[in-house]
Amino acid sequence: MDTREYIKLVKDKLLAKLQPLNDYQVQQLSAHGRSADLIYVSSICDLQKLETAIIQPFRQIGDSKAFLEALHSSPQITPYQDVADALQQMLSGSAVLLLEEAIYMVAAQKELDVGLNETTVETTLQGPQYGLSENLATSLQVIRSRYQAASLHLDQYVIGRLSRTQVAVMYDTELVDQQALQLEELKLDMLQAVGQLENALTKQKRVLIPRMLITQRQDRAAFALSKGQIVILLDGTSFVLIAPCTFLEFFQSMDDLYLHFWISRSLLLLRYIGLLTSLTLPALYTALTSYNPEIFRVQFALTIAGSRAAVPYPSYLEVSFMLLMMELITESSIRLPKAIGPTATTVGGLILGQAAAAAGLVSNIMIIIVAAVALANFVIPINSMSFAVRIIKYLLLIAGSMYGLIGIIGGLVLAIFVLTDIRSYGKPYLQLFSNTAAQKRDVQIPRK
Repeated sequence: MDTREYIKLVKDKLLAKLQPLNDYQVQQLSAHGRSADLIYVSSICDLQKLETAIIQPFRQIGDSKAFLEALHSSPQITPYQDVADALQQMLSGSAVLLLEEAIYMVAAQKELDVGLNETTVETTLQGPQYGLSENLATSLQVIRSRYQAASLHLDQYVIGRLSRTQVAVMYDTELVDQQALQLEELKLDMLQAVGQLENALTKQKRVLIPRMLITQRQDRAAFALSKGQIVILLDGTSFVLIAPCTFLEFFQSMDDLYLHFWISRSLLLLRYIGLLTSLTLPALYTALTSYNPEIFRVQFALTIAGSRAAVPYPSYLEVSFMLLMMELITESSIRLPKAIGPTATTVGGLILGQAAAAAGLVSNIMIIIVAAVALANFVIPINSMSFAVRIIKYLLLIAGSMYGLIGIIGGLVLAIFVLTDIRSYGKPYLQLFSNTAAQKRDVQIPRK
């Protein structure tokens, strides 16, 4: 086999390996009677570096021998070894230069955008402190730098009749069964956030429990790809969608991977305790004070009765009033400017609670319960699930107000039945144990 046949064989093997990536480029160079091919992955390769190191010298240097000497003197150029090594270097940001007489590797990794957003929503103690970028190309580069597998596939779409928003879908072809996700059939005028895309992809239009996970973290996105999940990115936002998801994934923080086993499991247990506290504590207070006070010890029952002696209305109105005030404080803390938000809401909460208890509108125990419910709700890592829990606790409160403990138990059983029936794009929502990364999963994005 002569040199040209060998180079053509290498080129064919590389292109076959690069097919799943879908964002590789083959640039043909021609000057001074000679030709060459430059193969690279556009999302992680710096085109300016390639222009300076390869393209301009190729066009300017007329002598082939002088051009080869210039390549050998450049620190960016290394000899080609084999297809596997070349593929691995390309996934790290290098390019392959195929000349008529030799093959070279060109180091041209794109530098990460200094404008990466800090993870202000889903923070960790030991993980990366910077998340993804609002620039789609930068986010793709960040994920590719963390997930350097040739089986990582990329589909790109333009969605929105007026907004013309760039959308990218990434998944590992070796871990997921669905090979093509047809998002171009979505009929939207404006697409500006991943939550809007999630609503468009959800078959049931009025759902309370989220089916897709929204995250800003680059490590969670890469970890999701390794588990066979699909990551959807939008230009103009630093948040991404992950599907399919189970109920338990909404309570897992990335710190669970970074901390020691028993520490991470203890923190996970704490989040589940926070979930039960946020859901059931207001309803339990109403049910036990109004319907089933015999469950308490006599001393504790008398303490609660004494605390509520000055309250002129039933316990369910007391709970509803304080929960509504807490929701208003939480919402105002989100909407106020960051400079005054924490101070205003903290002072407002303290004054409101103290004044309400002093005026006899609520009991002192009710202040403790509302504070515990608010803190317990904040331990849920994913905001979409946290918002859902905030709504569900009112449904349990209504059930406890009407039927006591029986209503709360019935509401919890009904919630488990609903969660059992949910499918997150073909995957059982209450699946307790995830499959290993080597097993394929059936993932289907519904078409609208």
